[in-house]
Amino acid sequence: MRLSEHFDSKEFECKCGCGLMKVSDRFIAKLEEARCLAGIPFVITSGCRCEEYNELVGGVPDSAHLANPKTQAADILCISAETRWKVIYALIEVGFNRIGIGRTFIHVDDDYRKPPHVIWTYYGRDDR
Repeated sequence: MRLSEHFDSKEFECKCGCGLMKVSDRFIAKLEEARCLAGIPFVITSGCRCEEYNELVGGVPDSAHLANPKTQAADILCISAETRWKVIYALIEVGFNRIGIGRTFIHVDDDYRKPPHVIWTYYGRDDR
């Protein structure tokens, strides 16, 4: 099912194959706006996760990727410095304020339970 011009619901389903998928219209609208601003495709490598898959990939127990109606998260494929700049710049410009930087992905979430206005790295962790 199409969620926006550039995103499909399949992209946000749990990667284990269980079919779990939750994402809000508001979160998709902000991602769509960021994608358009960046001018490059946003390939979603992780959206919603079931608890089992989250544990399997080393996600934190209170991950914003888990099916919580008030939190959303997405990991966006990012393998070059130029792409990383475009993605992060666009995410900040549209109002996202929680961003994680991995070796091959950019994480973005709207987890109200955690501090806003932060950027972190995943040093020493495998990319998910």
